[in-house]
Parts: sequence; C-alpha cells; structure tokens
Amino acid sequence: MKIAFYDTKPYDKIWFDRITEKFGAEIKYFDFKLNAETACLSKGFDAVCIFVNDSADEETLDILHRNGVKLLALRCAGYNNVDFKTAYGKIHVVRVPEYSPAAVAEHAIALLLTLNRKTHRAYSRTRDNNFSINGFIGIDLVGKTAGIIGTGKIGRVFAGICKGFGMKVLASDPYPAEGLDVEYVGLDELLANSDVISLHCPLVPETRHIINRENLGKMKSHAIVINTSRGALIDTPALIEALKTYKIGGAGLDVYEEESEYFFEDLSDTIIKDDELSRLLTFPNVLLTSHQAFFTEEAMREIALTTMENVKAFKDDKPLDNEICYKCGGPCDKKENTGRCF
Repeated sequence: MKIAFYDTKPYDKIWFDRITEKFGAEIKYFDFKLNAETACLSKGFDAVCIFVNDSADEETLDILHRNGVKLLALRCAGYNNVDFKTAYGKIHVVRVPEYSPAAVAEHAIALLLTLNRKTHRAYSRTRDNNFSINGFIGIDLVGKTAGIIGTGKIGRVFAGICKGFGMKVLASDPYPAEGLDVEYVGLDELLANSDVISLHCPLVPETRHIINRENLGKMKSHAIVINTSRGALIDTPALIEALKTYKIGGAGLDVYEEESEYFFEDLSDTIIKDDELSRLLTFPNVLLTSHQAFFTEEAMREIALTTMENVKAFKDDKPLDNEICYKCGGPCDKKENTGRCF
C-alpha cells in the first residue's frame, strides 16, 4: 500500500516510521493539509491519511476518487470533516475510534485545575520575581458539582477523576452509560447546577453550538466551561459576550471552531487575523491550548498502530472494524455481512 500522509508533523513521522516497515507500507509525508487544491498529489497512492483539520469535502473526495484512492484513513477519532455521502460507494473511510481516553480526560482536568488556581499566571508572575498572590484565589473542588455533557469513554474517565476529587457528578447524554456512578439529568438542570461543565460529546447537528447564548445564561456566574472535544460545540461570540459580562467564571479550551488555520502551527511571527481568537487570548480567565489533549506517548503509539492496522485490513481484504459509513449513519453495522460498508 502506498499512503499519502497529509498535515504531517515531526511527531507523526517519529511514531509512524517506527512501524511502517512492519506493515509493508510505503508512506509519503506532506506537511500541508488535504483540501481541493492539494488533493491532486494523491495520484498514484492507494490510501490517504488525514488528521482533524484536513478537509475531505465533496470536491476533495471526488478528486481522490478520480486519482484512484480507495481508502481514507483518519488518524483520529472525530470525523466531522468528511463528506460521507460523497465517499459512500467510492472510498472506504476508517478511523481510530479510541487511543487514550485518559489522555484527553486528564488534559481537561489540567485545564480546570490551572484555571481554578491560576497556576499559569502564577508561573509568569514568579518568573518576573513577583511573588504577590493577589488575584489568584480559587475554590475547593471537593463538594462542588461537575456537569459532563457526553459520557462516552472520555467522559467516563473524566467523571471518575472528578469523583476522586470528591465532586458530585451530573451527566447529560441521550445514551446513558450503564453502571456509571453519576446522576443523569436534563441539560437545563445540568447547566443550572454545575460549577464545572465539561464537553465530551461528538460534533453532530444536534450538538453544534450546544453552548450558546441561551445556555450560557443558564449557568452559574462562577461556572467554568471546559472543551476538549470539538470547537463548534461552543458558539464563540456568545462565549466572548458571557466572559465580558461576567456571566460565567472562565473557559478552558483545547479546541476552537475556526482552529484549522492556526492550531498545530507556529505563528509566533505573524499577526492573528481571527478577531474572535485574538479576543479569547486577552481574557485572564481563559486558558487556550492548541488541540493537544490527545498528545501523550501512549496515545500516539495507539494512533499509529490502529491506523496501520486499518490500512492492512483493507489491503488484505479483511473486515474493516473501524469503518464509518454514510449508509449506516455512523459506525458501520455491516448489514450485508461483508465486513465492509460496500
């Protein structure tokens, strides 16, 4: 299998180069993203491997198909950047459904702890020999309430950590997890009663801008919003307004709705033209990281291994356990007993 890797970073090469020979694959790394302009470079490749900010829209997929690409391998769990209606019947789409739920949940906790106790600001202050603690007061998390929107594997790990802190945990999910020691409530009740609200749901039409002006208004004035899932779960202008008017206490964001042009890139010598992103960076009660919640050694190892196992299964005409299918409306149920969506 010849694979074209788009949006490749040095750390991708490190982890994939370690196992490529084992799977008998040939990889060509591109550092630019996949889109309709760069899809032409897929000619001669059997598969294309992409990440969260690549674009696999209708035009791009049509080009890949004309170039003979048969497999689109996502080296991530999310797949909202793929037009499955166009891909169906032409290009099989596989993903890495999980790599390290603990990595993302722990980063969400790191954002919460940092925001609450202002350790990021304390670090900068003491580096300037300023040892004042004015403005750094936080709250005890023990006894407070964490509201979790989405109780998949990451949400469940996050719930466990919160319970370990002695927090009460409320959860909202259309598909409650059996045996999870949390109290499932409606979204309105969760918003009104939580001191911390953490998003761990996928980005689908029903969850787009689930944190909007109306729902921000239902939160406690000191509530902290954490998002390590997808940027478009939050209506950014509404969040900015809530922060400006002290409607909420702060936000810890590892994702941003318009992140594709900025995240994972070094733009330290440029001017950020996105006014909303620039505005978020000015708030002392906003902590923004660059989509790094997944970024642990364990997760990178699993991402590389599962991606290459997906490719090998396709090459060997075996069932594609991690295929996503437009026809089935999500993870493929293999109704036709072929192990594949088509």
